[in-house]
Amino acid sequence: MNGKVFLVGAGPGDPGLLTVRAAELIASADLIAVDALVSVEVMARIPTGTDIVYVGKRAGAHAMPQEEINALLIAEARKGKRVVRLKGGDPFVFGRGAEEAEELTAAGIPVEVVPGISSAIAGPAYAGIPVTHRRYATSLTIVTAHEAEASTGIAWSTLAERNGTVVFLMGLGNLPMIVLELRRHGMPPEKPIAVISKATTPQQRTVDGTLTNIVQRVAEAALEAPAVIVVGDVVTLRDSMELVA
Repeated sequence: MNGKVFLVGAGPGDPGLLTVRAAELIASADLIAVDALVSVEVMARIPTGTDIVYVGKRAGAHAMPQEEINALLIAEARKGKRVVRLKGGDPFVFGRGAEEAEELTAAGIPVEVVPGISSAIAGPAYAGIPVTHRRYATSLTIVTAHEAEASTGIAWSTLAERNGTVVFLMGLGNLPMIVLELRRHGMPPEKPIAVISKATTPQQRTVDGTLTNIVQRVAEAALEAPAVIVVGDVVTLRDSMELVA
């Protein structure tokens, strides 16, 4: 009899943002396949004796190809195990959770999805930036900036024309390209932008500025990945709020 696979969002890093359901599954799993962006604080919740398989992907370094991850989840579930695929953020926000759900369903494996808090929302919030505001932004666009420019397929002209908030995930290494494309497609050079490194963790650091100076400021601050990039007038609200994360 097949077991079950749980596609679980571990949130952006702060263990206090882990959902109750996620915590329950981490405590009861037979095997946990762990993503690169799952924080050490969340990892510490895994009970001794639980099988852990590291399947993380970072730029230029994949512990296991996606096809092998899919095969692992299927094989372990067919042994009757409760398998948790633990992902940073939310499984369906650029986490390949949908691809894994498709493969598991095709193989006849029961799947449950447990949403997690995405860094696209939590990172700006911890930096004092609301991603929406009635006076500043009534729309929110989340974009993956992980791929090379030639393969993104991003509609830069549409993003540049938006008056709302644009959040780029996995894009620190492509920050110069992001700024170049937004300006090239008409976004004003004075548009506010912030880069949030290691969001919601004790190591979180934020640098803000404009499209004109953000690349230099981030370089001078030596920010490290993973990082969330927020573009929009809501960035200016950092100075008018005193938020405690």
